Amino acid sequence: MGKTLAFLGLGAMGWPMAGHLARRAGETGGHTLVWNRTREKAGAHAREFGSEAVELSGVAGADVVFTCLPTSAEVDGMLGELEGTLRPGTIWVDCTSGHPEAARRQAERLSERGVTFLDAPVSGGTAGARAGRLTVMVGGDAGALNAVRDDFAFAGTVVHVGGVGAGFAVKAVNNALLAVTLWATGEGLAALARGGVNLGAALEVINASSGRSNASQNLIGQRVLTREFPATFGLGLLAKDAGIAADVVRGAGASAPVLMQVEALTRAAATLIGPEVDHTAALRLIERMNAVELR
Repeated sequence: MGKTLAFLGLGAMGWPMAGHLARRAGETGGHTLVWNRTREKAGAHAREFGSEAVELSGVAGADVVFTCLPTSAEVDGMLGELEGTLRPGTIWVDCTSGHPEAARRQAERLSERGVTFLDAPVSGGTAGARAGRLTVMVGGDAGALNAVRDDFAFAGTVVHVGGVGAGFAVKAVNNALLAVTLWATGEGLAALARGGVNLGAALEVINASSGRSNASQNLIGQRVLTREFPATFGLGLLAKDAGIAADVVRGAGASAPVLMQVEALTRAAATLIGPEVDHTAALRLIERMNAVELR
């Protein structure tokens, strides 16, 4: 008899992630329950992937509960509605890009009910989610992770990074590094543009040299120079993650002036450009600062 898995939150990432769970369940005799605040979306998921759309109370009997929500605050809301109904032995896997302190609080709260909490944020974007090749960084009990490792049907890589909260901490720092390389490359290109340099040629050189990064190779040429800015990962969410990274720095008593500065810059960009636009649109603020367009 296969496991019963539940997936809560069918956003841009959760939709394909839950789809992979449902496909795997069909092959192994398991069962996948899906919930979304908009019930119609859960119904559409069931029709496309063979999952089962349920009310929130319907996930109480699941062996594993996955959540993929905007912030830890929404996860707190789910806990408030579900914690009294979950059976002991359930494992809660939170794929939200949450806060380490929230993870520790949530894990303690669930442990009182005999439920184990793993913080398991993902990296790889919507393309990685659709392909089932996400990288998952997991904080929490290693034994609990081993018990559910085969259930990560949406992952290409699953890495245990430490105790509860460590997964969220690694994800926040990872995304802060994304912000650093995105912003720094944008500044460099703006300076080159003001000097009359062809930016397509400049990127070709950078991407064949030591200044290359994910931002230069996969984001700026395809999204910024084309002026497309496709909405995949919101600028407001990047600012949120940079803020969590800053909290990690402060909590560790570490010195990280570049990460702290990029938090301020990313928050400024989210305020002035808009939180809902693609995160690469942060470079529009650099364009304003330099009175130049990156093309």
